[in-house]
This record gives sequence, C-alpha cells and structure tokens, in this order.
Amino acid sequence: MKYYFAPLQGYTDALFREIHAKHFNGIDAYYTPFCRMERGELRWHDQKDIMPERNTFLTDLNKLIPQIIANTAEEVDFLMPFLMEKGYRRIDMNFGCPFPMIAKKQKGAGILSCPDKVETVLLAMNKYKDCQFSVKMRLGMTDANECLQILPLLNDANLKQITMHARLGKDQYKGELDYDAFEKFYSQCKVPLVFNGDIVDVDSCAQITTKYPQLDGVMIGRGLLQNPFLVEEIINESVVPSAEKSKRLKKFVTDLADGYSNVMSGGELQLVQKLSSYWEYLLPDLEHRLRKKILKSRKLSDYNSNVMEALSLYAKNE
Repeated sequence: MKYYFAPLQGYTDALFREIHAKHFNGIDAYYTPFCRMERGELRWHDQKDIMPERNTFLTDLNKLIPQIIANTAEEVDFLMPFLMEKGYRRIDMNFGCPFPMIAKKQKGAGILSCPDKVETVLLAMNKYKDCQFSVKMRLGMTDANECLQILPLLNDANLKQITMHARLGKDQYKGELDYDAFEKFYSQCKVPLVFNGDIVDVDSCAQITTKYPQLDGVMIGRGLLQNPFLVEEIINESVVPSAEKSKRLKKFVTDLADGYSNVMSGGELQLVQKLSSYWEYLLPDLEHRLRKKILKSRKLSDYNSNVMEALSLYAKNE
C-alpha cells in the first residue's frame, strides 16, 4: 500500500512539504498544488513552488509529483516543457478541483462532464513518452455517472495511476462520500487506483483498504494537516502517544516558523497569520481555548508562546 500527501492550495507549499518530509515518515510522494496557465503564462507563484532548488529534499528522494490543470492540448504543451526542463518525469493531471471559478471553465472537476475535452487532454499527455502521468479526479461534477462515461478513455490512456476522491465536484468537501459510485468505478477500472477522501485516522484508513483490497494506495490531505503522524500510525497500526507527539510537533512548528521567517517579506503579522493558519487543522482534539489563543496571535512572540503552552498541556493529556 502506498501513501500520498494530497495537494492543498495555501497549505502544502514547497517549504511546508520539505519540512514535513524531514519530520514525519511513511509518505511515498507529495503532490504539489496544481500549476496553471494564466493570461497565456505559467503563474509565477506556481513556477516558484516547483523549482527544484526549493524542493531539494523531496526531489533528491524522487518523492515530489507536480500537478497541472488544463482542458486543451495547447495548455498541456505549454506546461510540459517547463516541467521537463526542471527534471520532472512524473506528472499528475487535475480532473478534480471543485472550486466554482475553476470548474465553470471546464477545468478540474468541471472537465468530467466534457468527454471530448478529457480525450483531448489525455491524447496530448500521451505525446510525452518520457513521462509518466496520473490523474486525480472526482466521481463527476454533477453526476456520478460522469466518471463511468470517461473510464474507457482513462483505461486506454497508459496512466500510471488514478486517484479518486469519492465525491462530486458540486459537493466540494461536504456531505458523505459516495461509496456505491466509487465501487462501480473501482470494479471497472484497469488502472492502479488510489482512494482519496475523509481518511482522518487509523480506523478510517483500515475500513477503506479492507473494503477495497485491490487499491494501490490512499491519498490523504486534511487528515495529515490534522495529524502529521497519521501515515506513521497507519503503517504501525498504533497511535503515537500525546507526549511524543508534543515533543516532535514542537520541533516541527519551530522549523516552520524559522523557515517562513526566512522566505516571507510581508511583515510580522503576515508571518503569524500564515503560521496560525495550520492550527485551523492541527490537533483537532486540542482544547478550544488554546487553539483560540494561537489563532488570535498577532505578534510572533505571542504565537510562539501560545503554541508552546498548547503543546505542553497537550502532552499531559495521556
């Protein structure tokens, strides 16, 4: 079983990925948030995020997979030479982004209701024989049958794998996963399949891998933001004790603070807001008042003090 860290815009940038990979074990690959064309160019923010010099730890381990988003052959042909020039030979195509401003352009999950565009993109990808491609997708944008309509195209596309988030695009991240629709896709998919969606602890992962034994892997996003130890716990089939979590998290969040201090130039408040944003997810069982103190921090000294207090108290909750 393989374990992948899902891309999350605004959270899993290059610095976060590098520091996370140095502190936590078991993840086979990290996916970048998608790179896209904007006004005829590759966005500068996207370029910076995938530069090998910003991803030295993961690129040395061959554990970084850039993701792109496109709905035309021209976009694929624009994005691919840049990625190949930077040394990447494993690329993921985003057919799953549910955000309306993306989907309404028939990109991300919005492309799933357009089999002709899906075919065009897959054919364009197939021209790059030196690269391996995967697809991250949803069941559909508005109808779970959309994934079954394009499945013959996917089965014939020489893909390394497909990652399926078992929701519709219109549902974004709300509501229950549609296991019945996923099972139909799972039973007919000839490509190695990875499950994505609502894996937040050891039990939820075990339920999925037991129910679908032919899975090639699982991809986890918010579950790893909540609990960076999650893949370690899944592999070891045991929960890391609170005291050990606290000790290791202190080193992790300190490295995050040091790292972002070195690369951000927008002032102390911007830095603190960036660091605090991870605490919207991290340790969901943390006492509410402690989390609130962290999120309300405005000075770096206050943020650091509030975080250390929270982690010290968390360690005592054995």
